Amino acid sequence: MKSCMKKISGFLDREDFVCPVRCVLFQTVDLEKEDIKIMRKNNLFKKTVAAGLVLLMTASLAACDGKKTDTKTEDKKTETKADKEEDVELQVFIAASLNTAMTDIAERYEKEHPNVKIVYNADSSGTLLTQIEEGYECDLFFSAAQKQMDQLEEDGLVVDGTRKNVVNNQVIVVTRKDSKTKVKGLETLKDAKSIALAGGSVPVGKYTRAALISIGKLKKVEDPATITTEEVSKALGDVEISEQDNVSKVLSAVVEGSCEVGTTYYSDTYGYEKDLDILEKVSYDLTGDVIYPIAEVKNDEADKAQKAAAEDFLKFVTSDQSKKVFDSYYFDT
Repeated sequence: MKSCMKKISGFLDREDFVCPVRCVLFQTVDLEKEDIKIMRKNNLFKKTVAAGLVLLMTASLAACDGKKTDTKTEDKKTETKADKEEDVELQVFIAASLNTAMTDIAERYEKEHPNVKIVYNADSSGTLLTQIEEGYECDLFFSAAQKQMDQLEEDGLVVDGTRKNVVNNQVIVVTRKDSKTKVKGLETLKDAKSIALAGGSVPVGKYTRAALISIGKLKKVEDPATITTEEVSKALGDVEISEQDNVSKVLSAVVEGSCEVGTTYYSDTYGYEKDLDILEKVSYDLTGDVIYPIAEVKNDEADKAQKAAAEDFLKFVTSDQSKKVFDSYYFDT
């Protein structure tokens, strides 16, 4: 500080120095040249101005230091907020027939939770079950049938208390609007030139076989899923059947015209109303309820944040808000 005062004092001894005190410290004091000379002689002038400049410098440094403190505080707040919103990626296995509705639901959820990314694996419930059993990372499983969820629970892979029934669906017989088919429904499937049918391990394939048993087209067995596609073809007069891996592929085969008719779910016709005719909505009396269960899956690779996000997303999927979404895509809630 003494060194600083000495430099300022030397600067003030200059004859050409214009006094800043008038405009900075003593705005109400009018100093004449003679007064300044007198002040210079008795050193009062130098001491006054020097003190004023030092005061200004001190205030400026304090302001800068205050800005640095504020910046550090803001950075700390930002870091704390980021820690609370840790990025999470959820692996959700869904039946293929859920893809459209669940895509909508994921977009709504991610909008409310921007730190969470929902990654879907959409396929037949049987294929998804096998993948989970083989060790694929999965946080939630949303099946199109109870059988696959029952098996997963028997395997000890379902988180206790998380299994819930969410929606019901309905099996239908469909064709292209321009197909001119003679088929009216299940009873006349034998009149089709070709049929798109899901395999027995696929829920819609099992439900179709169950319905054909109910109307006497197939022999009664303990598990309809065990009836092969070849056996179905023979029972229907050796009609040509194209077996598909999941319900989405059945729908595509009919929409594209590669098969004349097919059995799919009512929800799958969403967006294809102008392309398809529904020949029959198969009664629940023939298929049984087509209920879709969901549950959290035990995931040893998931950290605390991922498990919490999985629990929260399950609550969102089963909420009243999501029920309205499912209803809009032709599911029954």
